[in-house]
Amino acid sequence: MTVGVVTGAASGMGRECVQRLLGTVEHLVAVDLNRPEIDGAIGVACDVSDAGAVASLAEWVADTGPFRALIHAAGLSPSMAMSRRIIDVNLLGTVHVLDAFEPLVVPGSAAVCFASSAAYIPTEFLGPELMDLLGQARSEGLLDRAAALLPDSGLAYSWSKKAVQVEVARAAVRWGPRGGRVVSVSPGLIDTPMGRLEFDNHPVMKQMLDDTPLGRLGQANELAAAAAFLVSDEASFISGIDLLVDGGSHAASTSSSASAGS
Repeated sequence: MTVGVVTGAASGMGRECVQRLLGTVEHLVAVDLNRPEIDGAIGVACDVSDAGAVASLAEWVADTGPFRALIHAAGLSPSMAMSRRIIDVNLLGTVHVLDAFEPLVVPGSAAVCFASSAAYIPTEFLGPELMDLLGQARSEGLLDRAAALLPDSGLAYSWSKKAVQVEVARAAVRWGPRGGRVVSVSPGLIDTPMGRLEFDNHPVMKQMLDDTPLGRLGQANELAAAAAFLVSDEASFISGIDLLVDGGSHAASTSSSASAGS
């Protein structure tokens, strides 16, 4: 009786991921801060920044059946919280989830963690101290040090998602010998409640949309389709990478930068 888990399942991309995975596993667990009620799924309340709560979730999965799929979509955007809470949920929440599920990995287990196109921020905007903190999520005092260096919630969001990509790559190395895979997905401008909140609060996003080659917002079901593919057997040799799903926005920005410098 295989088990799949989706965090951030109450709305947006997480909710679409639940719909995509229904029927692909015998038990599908929909996780959010408050217990979501979704037909066909088992709703569970869990704060992913609480390591103990995440460990309890993983224990339930272990007792229920073989761990097949995890889509970790829970996260906070810049308008939703202050820097410290963003780092705690986005980065440390991802670490808690990956660590808790690692002992459950069997051949065929796969995890997708949501990062963001914001993680592709040029390194010069972060500086050497923050770059040095990447990959140190488990070090003592990391949350205090990172929050002190990231008073701006937007920059904290970008850094936390870049750190998610680093943690995913490292987890892929650990999970691989046991037959498990880990991948990150980085959405661009997506038409979700969270995305619309950021669009309303940051006028620069209108320009980003105008500069997107496909000329539109992405849809939550498009990200869910990518995540569902990555946890499926069809993606059985894909691990340790980030899939950028942004309608070509990053390609346009880097192409423009290269042209300006030539």
